[in-house]
Amino acid sequence: MGYLEEKQRQLDMRYLRMASIWAENSYCVRRKVGALIVKDKMIISDGYNGTPSGFENVCEDDEGHTKPYVLHAEANAITKVAKSANNCDGSTLYITAAPCIECSKLIIQAGIRRVVYAEDYRSEEGLNLLRRVGIECVQYELNEK
Repeated sequence: MGYLEEKQRQLDMRYLRMASIWAENSYCVRRKVGALIVKDKMIISDGYNGTPSGFENVCEDDEGHTKPYVLHAEANAITKVAKSANNCDGSTLYITAAPCIECSKLIIQAGIRRVVYAEDYRSEEGLNLLRRVGIECVQYELNEK
């Protein structure tokens, strides 16, 4: 690995660790996921999985199933950008878990060019869709240095 590649890997790991810390804000019990959107080495948005604004901060029903209206971390981060003066064109999404297919559609439409993630999702459909349109997908384990 060359100097520039190693420098990028180190930067990716820092942002991924920050997304992991951001996941701690989630009220979800089953799985806490955090996301950061970075453009030109500047964090332009953040998000974590949870209920929409105005809802109670309870993500699971009495049987432990995720409520249908819970938003994924990347969806929260992307919609936050939509409410700001920024845009995601050419940005990188750092997320603690690989995106699902629905979030991958949002990632494509938002103009995000790279996705760096830590954990696998239960389905590869989202990553396959991203790769199909040329979005770079990179996985790192969070315990890497």
